[in-house]
Amino acid sequence: MTSMKVISVNVGQPTALQVGNRTKVTGIVKHAVPGRVRVTPAGLEGDRVMDRRYHGGADQAVYVYTREDYDAWAERMGAEQIPGTFGENLVVSGLESAQVRVGDRLELRRLDGEAVVLEVTAPRIPCDTLGAHMADAGFVKRFAQERRPGFYTRVLAGGTVGRGDAVTYLPGDPLAPTVGDLFDMVYAKAPEAELLESYLTFPVAERFRKDIKERLTSLRQ
Repeated sequence: MTSMKVISVNVGQPTALQVGNRTKVTGIVKHAVPGRVRVTPAGLEGDRVMDRRYHGGADQAVYVYTREDYDAWAERMGAEQIPGTFGENLVVSGLESAQVRVGDRLELRRLDGEAVVLEVTAPRIPCDTLGAHMADAGFVKRFAQERRPGFYTRVLAGGTVGRGDAVTYLPGDPLAPTVGDLFDMVYAKAPEAELLESYLTFPVAERFRKDIKERLTSLRQ
C-alpha cells in the first residue's frame, strides 16, 4: 500500500458567511495549523462546530479528507485546492474516501509511539454552506457527482496529531458498507429495504442511522 501520512491538520473558528439571502455563522472555514493539536472524543482542540444539527458530536468528531481525492479535484478544477478547503479537520494520503468502509480505523502515530485512533462512521453530505464557501451555488451538485465525500470518524483513542504523522489503515468488516455506498444511498430514489437493514448492523454514525431508519419506515408504508 502507498505510504500513508497526515498531510494537514485544520481547525476553524466561527465565521460569518453569506448563504443565499441570509448570513450564517459557520465553522467550515478551516486553516492548517502548525505543531501538534489535541484530539479528544469531541474533536480537535481549537476547532469550532456551529451547526450541530448536521456536524460534530461523538460519531462525527473528526472529518477526514484525502490527498488522492484532492488530486482528483485539482485535475477536475484545473487548480490545486488548499487543505481545509472543504472544511475537513485532517488530510491524509494513501486512500480514496469512497472506498473506505464504515468501521475501518486509522491510527495516526507520532514518532514516540503515541497514536490517535479514529473509526470511520459516515460520509460528508454537501450542503448550501459548502456552496457558499466555494462561492459557487452549483458546487453542491458537483461535489455530489464527483463522489469524493471524505468521511467522518469517531475518536477511539485520543492524543495529539501533527503534520507528518504516520497513518496506519486498519480494515474492518469487509461486508460493511463503503463510504461511497452510504453517499449513494442519500441520493437514491428507491434504495432496497434489505440493503438498508444490513447497514444498521455496522457502526454507522447516529445521524445516518436515523436517516436509514426513516427511509425504511417510508419504504414499508
